[in-house]
Amino acid sequence: MQASSICVAKFSVGVKAQHPTVKKESMAESTIPKWAQKTVSLPPLRRGCHLVTSKIVKEIEHDLSGFKCGLAHLFLQHTSASLTINENYDSDVRDDTETFLNRIVPEGSSAPWKHTLEGPDDMPAHIKSSMFGCALTIPITNGKLNMGTWQMLALHLL
Repeated sequence: MQASSICVAKFSVGVKAQHPTVKKESMAESTIPKWAQKTVSLPPLRRGCHLVTSKIVKEIEHDLSGFKCGLAHLFLQHTSASLTINENYDSDVRDDTETFLNRIVPEGSSAPWKHTLEGPDDMPAHIKSSMFGCALTIPITNGKLNMGTWQMLALHLL
């Protein structure tokens, strides 16, 4: 993607937890899985690393509230973007991450990539996406994502 290009991020978010039932003879009989799934679309964003925690939580907090204990699985439906957990305190972390990725996966006409149909930055974006991944699993505790104080959900538009 060119530096001025815009991308819409779309997530599939699923949450699962075990809830006790009346029967307690065995572990298999004592729990019933509970699921919720939602697709979250974010507004268009420019290339770079974006803090998206509050946007994602706002969209799924009603679903999260029904879970005392569980897992939230976030899956990014995009082939040239990635999703990570990183520090949210200092914005330099986001800038440094992008600098690092651009150094190890070069762009431009001098880069060795064969897949350039969508531009010289397309293949580097696919490689960067593969390096970081497009899915996260986060614990749910008492209806909230159980993340550390300084942790954020970071969307990398590559």
